[in-house]
Amino acid sequence: ELQLELKVIADVGIIGLPNAGKSTLLSRVSNARPEIANYAFTTLTPNLGVVDLDDNNSLLLADVPGLIEGASEGKGLGVEFLRHVERTGVLIHMIDAYQEDVAAAYKTIQNELKSYAVDLSAKPQAVVLNKIDGMDPSELKEKIKALKKVIPRGTKQYAISANSGEGIKPMLYELKKLVDEQRAAGIVQRKDSV
Repeated sequence: ELQLELKVIADVGIIGLPNAGKSTLLSRVSNARPEIANYAFTTLTPNLGVVDLDDNNSLLLADVPGLIEGASEGKGLGVEFLRHVERTGVLIHMIDAYQEDVAAAYKTIQNELKSYAVDLSAKPQAVVLNKIDGMDPSELKEKIKALKKVIPRGTKQYAISANSGEGIKPMLYELKKLVDEQRAAGIVQRKDSV
């Protein structure tokens, strides 16, 4: 059977541990209707959705299924998922704000990106704390501080609720800027390199 491998599947890939809220974000901001459930590995293949920011701007988002520790060695559907990450321009690294150790959650995924055949951790990323609705502001501040210590300088950080929509719009516009910069720098492969 003939398999055509496309180099780019989406402008933005949403990555994170299982249950971080990736599918919820995708269904909130786009026309995609991924299956959403409260268990790990609900998503087994990337869901794609188009986000219309305004009349002239849209983004193609891919919700990349939950990566876990050991993914780069093939745990879960690890390598399969990492191949999808390879084909996105910019990454939203989503972390559940209620995760006990958000810095550890961040590092787990980064290590998997680094250990893949191609170092995917070098891709531009925005780090996003999700599920902040109803969270105690001082606790949220602590989580943001903890993440700041481990993410590279200059990496944008957002606190959102994919459920209520809080904080999403500014994040999407920022991502659009990142994608445009990538394109301008010629980093996002064009169709001729398929």
